[in-house]
Amino acid sequence: MTHPSLKALGIALVCALPFAASAQLTGNVSLTSNYKFRGQDQDTSKTRAVKPALQGGFDYAFGESGWYVGNWNSTVNWLDGNSLEADLYGGYKFKAGGLDWDVGAVTYLFPGNTTGNTTELYGAATWGPVTAKYSHAVSKDYFGWAGAKAGSGLKGRNSGYLGFAYAQEIAPQWTLKASVGFTRFSSGIKSLGVPNYMDYSVGAAYDFGSGLSLGAAVAGASKKAYFGDVNKTRLLVTLTKTL
Repeated sequence: MTHPSLKALGIALVCALPFAASAQLTGNVSLTSNYKFRGQDQDTSKTRAVKPALQGGFDYAFGESGWYVGNWNSTVNWLDGNSLEADLYGGYKFKAGGLDWDVGAVTYLFPGNTTGNTTELYGAATWGPVTAKYSHAVSKDYFGWAGAKAGSGLKGRNSGYLGFAYAQEIAPQWTLKASVGFTRFSSGIKSLGVPNYMDYSVGAAYDFGSGLSLGAAVAGASKKAYFGDVNKTRLLVTLTKTL
């Protein structure tokens, strides 16, 4: 029997495809060997390195105004009663001071177990191949660590994530990618003894043309002594089709 969350994800992706031909609407579908978010495995039910995840979504740009909205989804397995992450976001892109800027908000939704629901504001600046982005939690709930829904009475608000990413074409159809990020938990979460940590990723992607690409990266995070196997360094392989 197909899991309801997997079925919902499939329906959402299929429904988005007919609209992808529009110049303002783009879609994407991916299959990855392991979904890591900020360096951590999003399937905690297994200890093996290969934990396949189906992913995809769409982005809609409002002409040349700079405004956009989007949705991205992935199968996950770290919350009881839930196997789907559904992200809703919107923002504004513009150029200033020789940089490309992107500011907006994102809500991470976990149907079936809303203790993971989290809302963040973000701002990013890109200069050539380098992007710096900061995300700041504005919801009391923070990925199950804190909030009314988590039942802890603690606040996840003011947790933050600072990331730096590099992407540069190094040969025809080949792009080198690298990133490093730093998670800083709110004082409420840190009172539980949860440490701040760093994540990292280094890899490359090959563009086959027609929107099909294959990427591979080595990714992981620090503080394995506390977070355990989910922070372990993994080899991630991802096949993506953009529309």
